[in-house]
Amino acid sequence: MTPSKLPAWIRRENLRMTGKLLVVVGVMSCFGYALVPMYRAICTALGINVLSLSERQHAVRAEDVKNTQVDRSRTITIEFDANARGPWDFKPAKRHLEVHPGELTTVMYTFQNIQTRTMSAQAIPSYAPKQATPYFNKLECFCFNEYTLKPGEQKEWPVVFVIDPKIPKDVKTITLSYTFFEVAGKGKAQAAAPVLRTDLATVQAAGG
Repeated sequence: MTPSKLPAWIRRENLRMTGKLLVVVGVMSCFGYALVPMYRAICTALGINVLSLSERQHAVRAEDVKNTQVDRSRTITIEFDANARGPWDFKPAKRHLEVHPGELTTVMYTFQNIQTRTMSAQAIPSYAPKQATPYFNKLECFCFNEYTLKPGEQKEWPVVFVIDPKIPKDVKTITLSYTFFEVAGKGKAQAAAPVLRTDLATVQAAGG
């Protein structure tokens, strides 16, 4: 039986049911979009930076590092990568270092807002190979926080880390990659003179 030949009451019920389903889909879609700002608002109110939680789980204290034995029989190459996906300059002072497991190491990163407005941003790190992640322990990292920079403002941040001596023997190279992204709704539009790209001074890394 074709739809046009269905009794009028069945067609009405079908239309009513279709309308209800469309309403449900619309409500679910709106709820899904609302979850993100709601989640961020709740975490902000509680003082929780969700994006840094996983990184803080691998943070260590200076006291713990002092009690760590340096394994000088092994050398691991640490490669530093910076993804500048936006209108800013972002790069490490050194592209790679060779470290011993258990050795405290510091590398500097520079970041400059080259926009004509204030912006807020946060960095998200990633590691390769993935199995090295639990052994890459940080004492200090700019990825723990969000930052607000004025037009043309430049920041220098250290990453202080130590490789756990328990890292698997077959891991000889670790790539630490950071991606900075702008935090929506945090920046304030400002009129300012155009900001030109400048050469950022190279910062010598300690412990390299």
